[in-house]
Amino acid sequence: MKAQHSALCVEEAEVTVKELRAALKRAGITLPSLRIDPASSAREAPCPRVELGGCSMEVAARLVAALR
Repeated sequence: MKAQHSALCVEEAEVTVKELRAALKRAGITLPSLRIDPASSAREAPCPRVELGGCSMEVAARLVAALR
């Protein structure tokens, strides 16, 4: 049961990252470092975290504008 739950958590994280990447693309924003944090998925019972990574000031400003 625990392994199944962990697999579902990882799958959900992968879907979420894909959807976030697509939503950002529609807003004209690319975060090249957007991914699932590999360390958070490598545990015995993975609890994935999403890494947004770094971006330029220009991208940060576009992100702020899109969120407004």
